[in-house]
Amino acid sequence: MLDRAAATTSNRVASVVASLLQHKGVTRPLAADERLVDAGMTSMDMVNLMLAVETEFDLMIPADDITPANFRSVDAIAALVDRVLALI
Repeated sequence: MLDRAAATTSNRVASVVASLLQHKGVTRPLAADERLVDAGMTSMDMVNLMLAVETEFDLMIPADDITPANFRSVDAIAALVDRVLALI
């Protein structure tokens, strides 16, 4: 079971992802563990997603953490955000 902070992080990430997908015309529900490329996100969308996540959480993602694995799903991004926030 997720703790409250993790659920909040996941919800905020899901909202950012949903907003970006909505701009592409994708409005269907997205599972937290669904691969974002399967939902229609391109590599350029992933760059915009990274920037949007940094803005949403007021943080800078370290260059070493900008990997496809860390941006494959809402769950993966939320885990990354929690790790980065723990270092601040």
